[in-house]
Amino acid sequence: MPKKPLKILIAAAEVAPFAKTGGLADVAGSLPKALAKMGHDVRIVMPKYKQIMEGDYLVDYPVEMDHHVESGILKKTRLYSGTTEIPVYLIDNHQYFYRDGIYCFPDEAERFNFFNKAILGMLPRIGWQPHLIHCNDWQSALVPLILRTKHADDPYYQTMGTLLTIHNLQYQGLFPRQTLTLLGLGDEYFTPERLEFYGQINFMKAGIVYADLISTVSKQYALEIQTSEYGERLDGLLRKRAQDLYGIVNGIDYEEYNPETDKHIYQNYSLETLDRKKENKLRLQQDMGLPPGPAPLLGMVSRLVDQKGIDLISGIFEQLMDLGIQLVLLGSGDDHYQKLFAELKMKHHNQVAIYLGFNPDLAQKIYAGADMFLMPSRFEPCGLSQLISLRYGTVPIVREVGGLADTIENYDEVKGKGNGFSFKPYETGALIDTVRRAVALYQNQPNQWRQLMVNAMKCDFSWNKSAQEYVMLYEKAIHQNLATLYRMKEA
Repeated sequence: MPKKPLKILIAAAEVAPFAKTGGLADVAGSLPKALAKMGHDVRIVMPKYKQIMEGDYLVDYPVEMDHHVESGILKKTRLYSGTTEIPVYLIDNHQYFYRDGIYCFPDEAERFNFFNKAILGMLPRIGWQPHLIHCNDWQSALVPLILRTKHADDPYYQTMGTLLTIHNLQYQGLFPRQTLTLLGLGDEYFTPERLEFYGQINFMKAGIVYADLISTVSKQYALEIQTSEYGERLDGLLRKRAQDLYGIVNGIDYEEYNPETDKHIYQNYSLETLDRKKENKLRLQQDMGLPPGPAPLLGMVSRLVDQKGIDLISGIFEQLMDLGIQLVLLGSGDDHYQKLFAELKMKHHNQVAIYLGFNPDLAQKIYAGADMFLMPSRFEPCGLSQLISLRYGTVPIVREVGGLADTIENYDEVKGKGNGFSFKPYETGALIDTVRRAVALYQNQPNQWRQLMVNAMKCDFSWNKSAQEYVMLYEKAIHQNLATLYRMKEA
């Protein structure tokens, strides 16, 4: 139990298992469990999308928009961590959230402006005052701005610290200048020091400017986003706030991702029964229409976009096939990549199996059944797939960038140390050389390969360590906010 339990509100646009499009949902659904186990009073708030069926009604309350008032309808459900209940507040509004899908609507600025205002509006109505609000990505990045403007003089809100976590800086929430009116702010906020961003309003920038502290999902990515190459035109601002910027590697839920108990895989196994993993490979090959056997099986669970290094893979595909490997790919994305891989599957039907779409059950089977997991990303804030692969003894092959650099140590055959294979240059030659090295070890050094699998499975990327780091940040953000408040009152 902590010396002083904190009251923490985690605000996110998506939370697993209620609504998910990417890694943010996994983090928002698993970090609270680790915090609750540490004894903290942690609660979650998210929009109630059409797809979310659960939720007990709590209260209606007004939410001030630009020139009108909308109704916030607050409902409540729960996440469970063992016997501990974690409250999940669902902010409902038929006009904004009763739709097919979560994102990519023309009124995104209005939808998430409402969500942010409704978050703060709900707090006095549930009789709970958090020490800190943990905002995630641009969809909840307005909370620090609203606290420092609309609620700046309200004692109820003044003591709430804020942390903004950037999960992917590429997505920032960019909207026209007139969005200022929607936010209830004047033109004095349309400046480079505040919300203006190349002639637009930037929700992510609002969070970076006004949050007490900023974090991102790996230490390496925290450094990378301060450069012009990865900073998405916000690198100057991030360098300005460098002393308030931290990197914490994501964890994964070790109860959910456990080869010993996973109900989605063909055969359960553990470090002590590692030979049983082979059954998962044979069954996966059969189900995906590949000849069962010892050929090195590479797995991929990925969006088919340039960010994930798909252009590199397409550039060396025939060389990959010449190595005698098999490839199982699950994912969807850009049309030209979907078409390309469908054609490659037709050409190499005994070596390539493709499932275009979303299939979490198949994803688990790939993590358990593949020998290696391919993840040559152009950039990768953290990445979860390589962490899941390690958990299942499936050896990652990654590019040394972002969270991949923080979590994958290139295997040293002499010392027997490392948990995967990595390369640095974003070049096809570097990728194919690394795959060749992995395949050669797999085929020619079975004892070393087994040691590598053991190294992978012994890694601990559960939330335990990362949650402790977050608590330290929460305490620092709370202290920083109170110190700022004190200075303002003294002035």
